[in-house]
Amino acid sequence: MRIVALVVLSAALAVIGWAVAAPYLSGAPAIVDAKPVLAAAPAKRAPPAVEPAPPRPEPTLVVKRILDIPAGIGFGEWVWNEEGAPPGGRVVMTVDLKAQTISVFRGGHEIGTAAVLYGADDKPTPLGRYPILEKDRDHVSNLYGAPMPYMLRLTMDGVAIHGSDVKYGMATHGCIGVPTPFAAKLFEAVGKSDLVIVTQGKLLKLGDRIA
Repeated sequence: MRIVALVVLSAALAVIGWAVAAPYLSGAPAIVDAKPVLAAAPAKRAPPAVEPAPPRPEPTLVVKRILDIPAGIGFGEWVWNEEGAPPGGRVVMTVDLKAQTISVFRGGHEIGTAAVLYGADDKPTPLGRYPILEKDRDHVSNLYGAPMPYMLRLTMDGVAIHGSDVKYGMATHGCIGVPTPFAAKLFEAVGKSDLVIVTQGKLLKLGDRIA
């Protein structure tokens, strides 16, 4: 019985020794001490991108006042009256080639009007909407060498509003000619990007939309 017990004990020790040594056999993963894992601090969220607000459209401008000129406007004549017009209102000019007149509106109030010259048949004044691109008090045409006082440029190919000797039967090379004293008033009243609308026979009444 003692021999059997010794054999059994030896066998048991052999099994235990193999079990202890097994992790160190070639190819077995080594046992390492486990270390606590530190949780990373949550990243701060970037604030959401804010899309820029779309530009606000310019308010609709309507005719609120028309100058009272019972006798009408003749060649070389003009009227300027800012009384009652808002000092900081938006400025828009309308030119009616059929009526041969220009009207200046500030905040919807007509503050000036005059007879105009426009382009001859071979060099017509173009219709459309034109922001003022340039102002030059003492401009001289680089195409014709003619003085163009108080010039307000409408296009890059030479069309402008400027002071002229406005007489019956005269025409321009496409520009809009206005009496020079009126041109001086207009030059001081408007700025770059103010709008000029050139039409053929469009008459405006009180309450009509200008721009």
